[in-house]
Amino acid sequence: MSEITLNYASPVDLDTHGRYRPGGRPGPRYPFQGRITADGTGEFPAEAGRYHLYVAAVCPYAQRTAIVRSLKGLQDVVSLSYVDDERDGRGWAFRERRGADPVNGFATLRQVYEATEPGFDGHVSVPVLWDQYGGRIVSNNFPDITIDLGTRFGGDPEADLYPEELRPEIDALNARVYEYANTAAGRVSAATTEPEYHRARKAVIGFLDELDARLAGRRFLFGSAVTESDVRLWPTLVRFDVSDNPSARISERPLTAFPNLWDYARDLYQHPAFRENTDLTVLASPTGETDPWRVPVEPATPDWDLPHRRAAL
Repeated sequence: MSEITLNYASPVDLDTHGRYRPGGRPGPRYPFQGRITADGTGEFPAEAGRYHLYVAAVCPYAQRTAIVRSLKGLQDVVSLSYVDDERDGRGWAFRERRGADPVNGFATLRQVYEATEPGFDGHVSVPVLWDQYGGRIVSNNFPDITIDLGTRFGGDPEADLYPEELRPEIDALNARVYEYANTAAGRVSAATTEPEYHRARKAVIGFLDELDARLAGRRFLFGSAVTESDVRLWPTLVRFDVSDNPSARISERPLTAFPNLWDYARDLYQHPAFRENTDLTVLASPTGETDPWRVPVEPATPDWDLPHRRAAL
């Protein structure tokens, strides 16, 4: 592999470049959907040193790929780098704060997309799984990337995040996590009438109550071991009090008022794979004026290091 020249994008400049917009490419929002194979067949066989993950600390979907990589012990199998936390109209970029692109030396993540599809004019998203041998994107379809990292590369056999016998149940719960947790703040924020708003937020609160009850007698969502569902839920929980709830005005109750869910969230955070891939300093988002009929919610900063007492479950 030839020596890479490292480049950095210029500082974020909204006056010059404007705010980021997804672009006008027709077709799916996440168009690159290659899959890793464990048996050596296909375009993208699992090989140590072949693949690279581009992620962002601020993106919950990228964060969970980094967590799975750590849970499976794949740090020496799949390399990883971070884009900068902020973006303008150029999209995600590499700056000194998070480091350069160590694989291609690109200044912006758009160059990764254009190297795969010349003239790409679509949504430049993270995470991205990149094939260093083929010089192209394998996938930017975030649900597939964590499944492949968790099941196709071997890694720690004790971390079985997607056990065969539980896959239908995990898939079913993951769909509800996506609807009522991962994308819930956006749905509540998008409500334009008071009745629509209250329906949306009550659906989220009801799901949080359901999870709280589920976790009363089990350490994790499917028992004594972490699964794909726990990884998908976690980034939403860690953002709830500092970002999602105060910006969308979902619940009068903070995460800390759901006792089992709050203990469970701390249990996950205190696991090295979760802690080491969570930057609490970049998760807050600004809140501003809103409709008078939305419930008042102030940002809160919970203590993630409090004892959780969940190990006995």
